[in-house]
Amino acid sequence: MSVSIAELEKQARRIRLNIIRMIGVGQKGHLGGSCSLAEIITVLYYYKMNHDPKNPHREDRDRLLLSKGHAALVQYAALAEQGYFPKKELETVKCLGAMLQGHPDMLTTPGIEGNTGSLGQGLSMACGMAAGLRIDGKKSKVYCIVGDGELAEGQIWEAAMAASCYRLDNLTAILDKNNLQATGAVAQRYDTNPVREKWEAFGWHVTETDGHDIRQIIDVLDGVDAITGRPKMIIAHTVKGKGVKFAEHVAAFHNGELTAEQFEQACHELQ
Repeated sequence: MSVSIAELEKQARRIRLNIIRMIGVGQKGHLGGSCSLAEIITVLYYYKMNHDPKNPHREDRDRLLLSKGHAALVQYAALAEQGYFPKKELETVKCLGAMLQGHPDMLTTPGIEGNTGSLGQGLSMACGMAAGLRIDGKKSKVYCIVGDGELAEGQIWEAAMAASCYRLDNLTAILDKNNLQATGAVAQRYDTNPVREKWEAFGWHVTETDGHDIRQIIDVLDGVDAITGRPKMIIAHTVKGKGVKFAEHVAAFHNGELTAEQFEQACHELQ
């Protein structure tokens, strides 16, 4: 491995700090579900995926779709750190006419593979990409991150059936299982548990990991490469708001505002 675990952990903290700075003071931003993905996004961009910031449309690249597109801040932070666009653009998130909006836009932002955020649609897009790559004889992989609240969408399960039917083994889905959605606990709103048994019943190879343990994430992503004939689902157990103590496990920070005091506290913790 060309990059150390310590370096990846440091990068995940930097990504979280960028998330906090993008949200700023007094305006709403999706802190919770963005911070829960920091280690996963770090491993994908800095270790696992074949991609090139200087050539975002290179045909043999791996693809990442953030189906839970409201967590775009974590992907923006990684793309900026990787050099897809100047870091200064992070200061303009959600400004009128800016390249970085509340949900990903493939027409304005280099490195974005699809317009996502209408929950449930991203996995269908990923299936289409995976099937297309296979038809074209490409060895590229497709990764798709979904949220556990998002599993309430029926389109997720239509896509799950399609991926299994067509044996899309170049597709790996990652479930950000932080157990919270916008208004509270998933189990108390639209309970989609148990998730492992459901995905296995739909014909997927399923494995689980601590979504904040860099080594575990690397091992599980490398491990599923050996699985053929089936799509892969990685259930990543995460903490909503991870890294910002006052926001951890708090549904209000799914899309919430930071006071000046909270902003300074978060920045201090992450630095």
